[in-house]
Amino acid sequence: MTRHTLSVLVEDKPGVLARVAGLFSRRGFNIESLAVGRTEHPDISRMTIVVSVEELPLEQVTKQLNKLINVIKIVELETTASVQRQLLLVKVRADATVRSQVLETVQLFRAKVVDVSPEAVTVEATGTSEKLDALLRMLEPYGLREIVQSGMVAIGRGARSITATAVR
Repeated sequence: MTRHTLSVLVEDKPGVLARVAGLFSRRGFNIESLAVGRTEHPDISRMTIVVSVEELPLEQVTKQLNKLINVIKIVELETTASVQRQLLLVKVRADATVRSQVLETVQLFRAKVVDVSPEAVTVEATGTSEKLDALLRMLEPYGLREIVQSGMVAIGRGARSITATAVR
């Protein structure tokens, strides 16, 4: 199976997310990551969907997605031709004995400490899933208390915009 990142432009209307997710569900595909947000056009939202699937079934799902009334445009974003990021918030056990080591690890990954208590620090990091996984592996020995991770957001490299040609 291959990992694919789809950028799906949809009308900003109730129920669109459920219909799109339902299409993947009916096909038996697990969505690894899903992020939805507004675009520069107030009536259009962008869904960034990451799914692991073979080429042919993905092509079938893409064709079915295109048939949905509220779907405007679908683009597969190649890793090399796009910027892809996730957000991670992680609460790490960091009492006085290990706090300096935790802070040093946070600095190595260019992450930020966003909350501090006597027993823990909360760290914010952005990056690729590989970078965030590496950060978590480095922090794990100290004790991970809680992890929250966003879905991937992605945008094509260069000046071209997929929304420019999609506006109806």
